[in-house]
Amino acid sequence: MELQNFWSVIHNYKAVFLDSYGVLKNSSGVIEGVQETIDFLNQERIPFYVLTNDASRSPEQIIQRYAEQGLTGIHLDQMVTSGMMTREYLQYKVPDGKIAYLGTENAANYIEEVGLVTVPIHEVEEIDYQSIAAVAFLDDEGFDWQLSINKTINVLRRQNVSVVIANSDKTYPISSVEVALATGGLAEIIEKVTGKQFIHFGKPDGQMFLYAFDKLNRGDRYISKGEILMVGDTLGTDIVGGNKFGLHTMLTLSGNTNARQAEELIHTRGIIPDYVVGSIAKR
Repeated sequence: MELQNFWSVIHNYKAVFLDSYGVLKNSSGVIEGVQETIDFLNQERIPFYVLTNDASRSPEQIIQRYAEQGLTGIHLDQMVTSGMMTREYLQYKVPDGKIAYLGTENAANYIEEVGLVTVPIHEVEEIDYQSIAAVAFLDDEGFDWQLSINKTINVLRRQNVSVVIANSDKTYPISSVEVALATGGLAEIIEKVTGKQFIHFGKPDGQMFLYAFDKLNRGDRYISKGEILMVGDTLGTDIVGGNKFGLHTMLTLSGNTNARQAEELIHTRGIIPDYVVGSIAKR
């Protein structure tokens, strides 16, 4: 498999969508050379947005974390997160009642900022079931798995409510060689057990791409889908999502997918990026 170079093809595009983990940073921190690339995009006035399935933090907190790790030049208006999509849905579709959630208090606080009332799923008693208007899977941390999973199943057996998944990722990396079960994987188990159909946000679903596309084309500017490059490290989310939305796609090997896996998955799954690169660094 022949590797190409981000810098050699970027002149073919008028805008860039970037995944966060695996493109900007990985388990070792900010990826070497990424700061130079962000500086270049800013200097050349090439619009870019960061599209991330991270719903555990607000966009402000994500940018703060970037800065703490030494990555600057990314602004709040350039962030598009699955948490934003989830919050917007709950704000307009479930304005009344409590939202029972699985996740950290930090993730719930982000939902509460728009006036929604949340309660950790493990605190929901049987007498309170009727007050629950929705269930939200916000993060895979911050709760006792056995207690909260069983409580979630029982709430959904008794109540017909909307269930939203803020992050569709099934696993997340905990080192360069190991992964752990993520929110999307946990939700998929409960979805099958309860026989209910949940509402999934985050890549590869199209909401984030459409949201970023609309932000990009505000005012008099119009950049077509064929003039946008989507860069991500995962074929099953970033690349298939970008392909389905009509964007050109670039797979990086600096995160979840290595060269051997990329070649095998491209062949077996038929998810084909337009480019494959080691990273978005200049080298």
